[in-house]
Amino acid sequence: MERTVSDIMHKGVLTCQHDTPIQEVARRMTEEDVSALIVVDPNGDMQGLLSRTDLVNARLYEENWKHWRGLSASDIMIKDVISVKMSDSLQHASKIMMDRKIHRVVVVDEGGKKAIGVLSITDLVRDIASAD
Repeated sequence: MERTVSDIMHKGVLTCQHDTPIQEVARRMTEEDVSALIVVDPNGDMQGLLSRTDLVNARLYEENWKHWRGLSASDIMIKDVISVKMSDSLQHASKIMMDRKIHRVVVVDEGGKKAIGVLSITDLVRDIASAD
């Protein structure tokens, strides 16, 4: 039987609102020791993803952005979030990550609007290490 995303994904996600200041996003990532937050609207529907890399990229251009410290999550988030469903095969999810050269995919509900987990490269490597 083919293994699915639900077999090894991290269930649950850490979120922020679109108007959360990027300093708060950075603090939350540091405190929770995560590399990304899901940006949601007031209904909890996914609007984007904001990673540590996005924060560092924003900082690199601070000399060009007069008010970079006033930026919020929606200013620098990735809007085209790559997602999979819990029922998708690990093979399918792995191929997406390799083809897109990304470190994680967001696991969404069947409607595709609510983030319910994350599958990362680290999860895949951990799974390989534990294989018999």
